[in-house]
Amino acid sequence: MNSPITESPPGDFDLQVNGYLGVDFNVDALTAEALRRACEGIRADGVGQFLATIISDDLDSMTRRLHRLAEFYHQDETIRRTMAGIHIEGPFLNETDGYLGAHPRHAVRPAEVDAALQLLDAADGLTRLVTLAPERDPGLKVTQRLIAEGVTVAAGHCNPTSDELAAAIDAGLSMFTHLGNGCPMHMHRHDNIIQRALALADRLWLCFIADGVHVPTPALGNYLRCAGLERSIVVTDAMSAAGLGPGRYTLGDWSIQVGEDLVARSPDGSHFLGSCSTMQRMRENLRKDVGLSPEEIELLASINPRRALRPL
Repeated sequence: MNSPITESPPGDFDLQVNGYLGVDFNVDALTAEALRRACEGIRADGVGQFLATIISDDLDSMTRRLHRLAEFYHQDETIRRTMAGIHIEGPFLNETDGYLGAHPRHAVRPAEVDAALQLLDAADGLTRLVTLAPERDPGLKVTQRLIAEGVTVAAGHCNPTSDELAAAIDAGLSMFTHLGNGCPMHMHRHDNIIQRALALADRLWLCFIADGVHVPTPALGNYLRCAGLERSIVVTDAMSAAGLGPGRYTLGDWSIQVGEDLVARSPDGSHFLGSCSTMQRMRENLRKDVGLSPEEIELLASINPRRALRPL
């Protein structure tokens, strides 16, 4: 069972944070002090609660990192007040080029119930959200088991057919992780995962990284109009450089040089490795560049993320 959250503090709710202020949640060297510092920085930047995100690695490494987050959560009041739970992104993702993003190829695998339960056990009831590829979940057994455990299930880093995605929704999947990312730069112009997800927007919460880089502003405006603001969510997908300036940072096994443009890219420049943006910056992008009202931004950044997670 998930651990209870006694109250929802004011501020935004970020469903996807890999790290913050130089702190990487996806390394074995994470300390309670560092996690507390990240929580304090996140709160100072207007986010009342967030989900700490653990990305794909071998099961033992993911298990250690999840256990450590849960241990620190139970030890520290600041962490408990700010970290509303854990988002497990992977390792049950599409293994083909373009869909992996920051997830190491060696770690992604077909979904298995035993492996999923190992990760849930390590997180000690704190798992609120799991991102997986529906086409990698034979018979949707893992999706169904996660739903039975009270976890919200999202599609992401995936390429299911329309029928596969609809079947996953029928099984309880209710969200799509950072639509427009976690997919190849070049796809069929009509038959692609973005179009399939948008076609099912009335049955999904659609998440977007609104930093102006992951999804260019004209495309983001189009997606929001198509999906409808009532079904859309903004996430940062923040990594350890978020809230800081240029420099060298990590995301799991990646060593990333962030330049003056404050964009985290793979060394070969082929894809992004999380975001360096804060939610405050994304709010400003939505206001200034997309033209949303304060009430509409509040819906995307605060209200909808809380609605989208399954009730505890």
